[in-house]
Amino acid sequence: MLISASQSALLVIDIQERLNPVMNAPELVEENVARLLKGAAILDIAVLASEQYPKGLGHTIQPIASLLPEGSVQEKETFSCMADNYYATRFNDLNKPQAIICGIEAHVCVLQTASELIDSGTSVFVVADATSSRAAANHMLALERAKTAGAEIVTTEMVLFEWLRRAGTPEFKEISGLVK
Repeated sequence: MLISASQSALLVIDIQERLNPVMNAPELVEENVARLLKGAAILDIAVLASEQYPKGLGHTIQPIASLLPEGSVQEKETFSCMADNYYATRFNDLNKPQAIICGIEAHVCVLQTASELIDSGTSVFVVADATSSRAAANHMLALERAKTAGAEIVTTEMVLFEWLRRAGTPEFKEISGLVK
């Protein structure tokens, strides 16, 4: 199954000030999420972001927040984004049958969101190199469990080039510049 630019939304989960620094390989996640957000902007992909209890965990880290579309961030206290009624309504209103998921922590909020989306019939793609957990084992097992549940496990470049689908366009030149 290929990812379709017109049929997908990018979900950026909980890349927050007090969470991100304690993740395994936070710089890699930040870099790849930024690439995904830049690609989404170039190709006009819908984006939703979440912040888990920002009073305690802070807001989205500035390098990512600066790339998020205005009004795309939703605060939540549930682990799964889809367990938050307002977030679920916003996602459902997009009417996108594919969800591209990145963020932290892979074994908690990312996995629970992916699981609920799969249960609702959404095709889910978890971006392995744009997700993390504090412990590498939790990240690895979350990806395995998501795959077993029906998610496709992908990389940032897979997403970008499947969104793009062809070379020789101005968007191809911009996207190619993101992965160099």
